[in-house]
Amino acid sequence: MESLDAWLARQYQHAATEMLASVSPCRIIKTRAGFGQTVRPVKGAIVASPVLGAYDPDPDYFFHWFRDSAVVVDAMRVLYADAARLPGLLVSIADFVRFSLALRGLDGRTIIRDAGRREGIAPEFAQFLRPDDELAAVHGERIAGETRVNPDGSLDILKWARPQHDGPPLRALALLRWMRAAEFEASVAADIAVLVHADLAYVLQHSLEPSFDIWEEESGQHYYTLCVSAAALEAGALWLEERLEQAIATACRAHATKILAMLDDYWLEREGYYRSRAPAEGSSPAKALDIAVILAAVHAARTGEAHSVHDPRMHATLGRLEELFGREYAINRGLPADRSPALGRYAGDKYFAGGAYYFSTLGAAEFCYRTGQLARGDGYLKTVQAYTPRNGDLSEQFDQNTGRQTSAPRLAWSYAAFITCVAARRALSPPSAA
Repeated sequence: MESLDAWLARQYQHAATEMLASVSPCRIIKTRAGFGQTVRPVKGAIVASPVLGAYDPDPDYFFHWFRDSAVVVDAMRVLYADAARLPGLLVSIADFVRFSLALRGLDGRTIIRDAGRREGIAPEFAQFLRPDDELAAVHGERIAGETRVNPDGSLDILKWARPQHDGPPLRALALLRWMRAAEFEASVAADIAVLVHADLAYVLQHSLEPSFDIWEEESGQHYYTLCVSAAALEAGALWLEERLEQAIATACRAHATKILAMLDDYWLEREGYYRSRAPAEGSSPAKALDIAVILAAVHAARTGEAHSVHDPRMHATLGRLEELFGREYAINRGLPADRSPALGRYAGDKYFAGGAYYFSTLGAAEFCYRTGQLARGDGYLKTVQAYTPRNGDLSEQFDQNTGRQTSAPRLAWSYAAFITCVAARRALSPPSAA
């Protein structure tokens, strides 16, 4: 097998190219014939996957997810630092900010008033449309809880899991980090400030309300959403203090402290892990142990110990996840000593293969690198290497029995996770020393 360092050097370039193919994919036109839709993306949109699936069998991921796009924007910052401050990335970020600001003008009530809106919709597809009362509530600040929109900047008219509150804090975190990494033109910097203010206001107002989890499956209060919300408020408070906006900075810090106190109660002493969600009617106990907790620590990137990669309880949670998937996944049995297990989401996952996820396994690797565990992190990367085809493409999942790629092909989040993981490894140790 190719050495890990050689593979990483080659795969990093491919991951960067493929991830950026999801950014402003204006040359790709998506037709949803059953819904009478032709979607022509505009600059600034970031699709979860540029592959035009229609659950045939590839899923339709040609949407601008607020969460996924923020993860990609954060990885673009890593590319910017790595590629001699590539100017084109600044243009892409400016486009992303303008696209995001334009979404604030969307109003579901205009869709309801459109007399011809159901023309072209096949009768058998009508069951998948959002009800009018739901669309009527979508305007103003509620746009930020929409989970996803079409990459042409229009509202998604399909039934989906909404609201979702992780998008605004993740976007705020990504843009706050960008502002410390790059110098933008005055007009772009002003637009970023407007968007960050709006996202922080959303988090202050709505972060404690029930929303769907990172997997868009259950409504309630979730560790991941709360953790990234607290991190965004903490980072936002520092930025606001620098701008002498003390009153709102104080509010952000107070709310972050409240959230973190809530997260302390997510620790299950007997089980030895942070639970991923507060118990709620209809929630699945099997989902309590969930990779989302580890991803929360990675994406939030909080300093200090509690609810960060340095939290001993977080390390215990990762250990329990390794035990779970090491036991459940056939591809993890009989692993070489230098390999770490492929990780999925939670026990009993039924989505597509219900198997290992690239961003789960890469997230665990990044977690390890950020805490100085080079060998353990490399073990995860070697597992990813083993199940990455020669062309370097990364889907959403790889099957827990065969290792075959499944679910959405060329997933932007998978590439973003690879890029930030490799950056964390480089910060820990130069490639030549590994």
